[in-house]
Amino acid sequence: MKSAALLHNPGAGDESHTKKRLKSMIEEEGFKCSYSSTKKKGWDEIPSDSEFIIIAGGDGTVRKVVKKFIENDIYKLPIALFPAGTANNIAKTLDISDEDEAVIQSWHNERIKNFDVGRISNLSSTHFFLESFGYGVFPLLMKEMKNQDKKDIATAEDELNLAIRLLHTIIRSYEAPQCELEIDGTDYSGKYLLVEIMNIQSIGPNLHLSPSSDPGDGEFEVVLIPEDQKDKFLSYVDNLIKGEDESFHFDIVKGKNISIKCGDLYCHADDELIKEKKATEIKIELAEGLVKFLV
Repeated sequence: MKSAALLHNPGAGDESHTKKRLKSMIEEEGFKCSYSSTKKKGWDEIPSDSEFIIIAGGDGTVRKVVKKFIENDIYKLPIALFPAGTANNIAKTLDISDEDEAVIQSWHNERIKNFDVGRISNLSSTHFFLESFGYGVFPLLMKEMKNQDKKDIATAEDELNLAIRLLHTIIRSYEAPQCELEIDGTDYSGKYLLVEIMNIQSIGPNLHLSPSSDPGDGEFEVVLIPEDQKDKFLSYVDNLIKGEDESFHFDIVKGKNISIKCGDLYCHADDELIKEKKATEIKIELAEGLVKFLV
């Protein structure tokens, strides 16, 4: 019987996955399972007999756990995801099922997926990202979502729809700043509505900005939307609001080593919103296969 350490965010998503239900489902499938809530102190004290780690939560919980493990140099244990958040962009990129039983049963297969990590230099608040790092309208969307009154939001779908509508409003009034951008030695400087250094396929409210991204291929996909494509960007988001299946067709540049200095002081690393004190040249370097997921 394989031993696992279950790290659970009880506040994730619609909060339907309780401690009792999770442990019961996992143990019924033949796994020995310890439990820790990521809301309580000591959650990162992993039992020594653990053969893999289970993260039950959303993308923010995955980042929280991986950050702690990287800091403590214990990230060599493989991680199994039990998607329980609002967007679950990491799980979607890894093609992990949203059916509870299928997710747990898949852990018997022991298929490992290497997952690259972005190393960030010259940014005081954080030093890595799993999903994406970027400037432009997306950090502003994160800022505005924090200020929204969400008392009438009943479901995760309601929250995603609110974010899409709000993004449309932000794009309309956003003035693209000048960004000094270099990707693997090539200059891509210009005025951009959005610059996203992507490691996975989608971010935020399931925006599929880089549908071909593979987080284990040793490259980032840098999504670039210049100011002269504002109407095209608005049309794309408008179709999402209407519920139409819209493909994303904007410039994507692959690269491993990136430097960026942007006139907009707001940026983000995964779900962490950051406001710089002044425009600073940020260095991004790919750390290949640093984390391992069970898929």
